[in-house]
Amino acid sequence: MSFEPSKVSEFLELFESVKHKIASFEGCEGLILLRDAHLENVYLTYSYWESEEYLNKYRFSELFKSTWQGTKALFNDKPYAWSCIVADKVK
Repeated sequence: MSFEPSKVSEFLELFESVKHKIASFEGCEGLILLRDAHLENVYLTYSYWESEEYLNKYRFSELFKSTWQGTKALFNDKPYAWSCIVADKVK
């Protein structure tokens, strides 16, 4: 997600206010916020879910809708989202 530079702190405050709610949402096994190493206004949220069914319950929840509404108002570019499965894992 690429944010208007002047809106980054607003995004971080929003994330801080909802991160524990998202992480404790049924089926969520973890949530990580990553920032680009060189672009201070580019972030990625990485969440992993017990199943796609749980992810979809979150996607259609009021928590997601309100969080997304507040987040997308801060973008300065089109956001991208991917759903992935683990193909291989090494410690």
